[in-house]
Amino acid sequence: MPYRGSIDDNGVSLEKHPDKLRDGKPDGGMMGTTRLGVIGLGLMGSSMARLNVAAGHTVKGFDVNPDRAGLIEGLSAAGSVAEAATDVDVILLSLPNSGIGLEVTLGDGGIVSAAAPGTVVADTSTADPGHTLAMASGLGEAGIGFVDSTVSGNGEMAAIGDLVVMVGGNADDIAKALPVLEAMGRAVHTVGPVGSGARAKLIVNHALGIHRQAIAETLVITEAAGIDMSTMLTVLQDSAAASKAMDIWGKRMIAGDHAPPAGHFSTSYKDAVLIAAQAKELGVPVALRDAVYENFKEGMEDGLADYDNSAVIEVIRRQIGQGRIPRTH
Repeated sequence: MPYRGSIDDNGVSLEKHPDKLRDGKPDGGMMGTTRLGVIGLGLMGSSMARLNVAAGHTVKGFDVNPDRAGLIEGLSAAGSVAEAATDVDVILLSLPNSGIGLEVTLGDGGIVSAAAPGTVVADTSTADPGHTLAMASGLGEAGIGFVDSTVSGNGEMAAIGDLVVMVGGNADDIAKALPVLEAMGRAVHTVGPVGSGARAKLIVNHALGIHRQAIAETLVITEAAGIDMSTMLTVLQDSAAASKAMDIWGKRMIAGDHAPPAGHFSTSYKDAVLIAAQAKELGVPVALRDAVYENFKEGMEDGLADYDNSAVIEVIRRQIGQGRIPRTH
């Protein structure tokens, strides 16, 4: 069940308040009404928009695929980025990458040319931290606030408001974006100034990628050893090796249930590239990430891009001649 939270006196963390939910949804009456524009209505953005509608906010949205807006009850369709950014308090971005984010925020017809001073942009996309700082700087010159409000969770978790949000920005901008972030997440953590949210997301995904790889290898070893994988997964979940990652991906890996995706294989590959760049910048060796990257690179080259990221187990199974998804090469 998702939770709402409120910033403490230091503006650093949020405590959980399950009593502020109604029927498993955020209580819109308790959060007030925010005029929200959502840009990017894909797997994650559509759920974020729905939850904000349910919270009582006034929501309009834009996506390059105009059909997506019509699938969200209570959302008003915007015909362009500029229209989605006009006459709103907060603009939520959920985009495939931060290169697109730069174009949407600072490009011709972008947010910078349409949003009123005082509007706050909350970017939930997994981003290159350098791009994040560039967006914040360019928008700031126009008097538009910016918070990098990255999220931990997949599409299934987003649908029920079970995301964890990591926010970088100043206290005033965070406070303005908070009702929107609370509506879509069970917890919100401020982690520092602008750019910190983007870095925190890469740190979380660094750990997740390693966990996912470990689960895949463990289950393949289990099968090779002649032990029932479902039984072994139960043992693992009850052992000191247990992790939330097992709960998310374990059963999908055992079943070979990799479509439709809750989180794209291609997205995890992209994240691995960003994680490596951050580690290189900071001078930290990431040998485990390198192993994860090689498997994702192999999967990308051999037809797994559009599957769920649980399909990393198929890369390992193929290496021992037991793959369940036909190769494209």
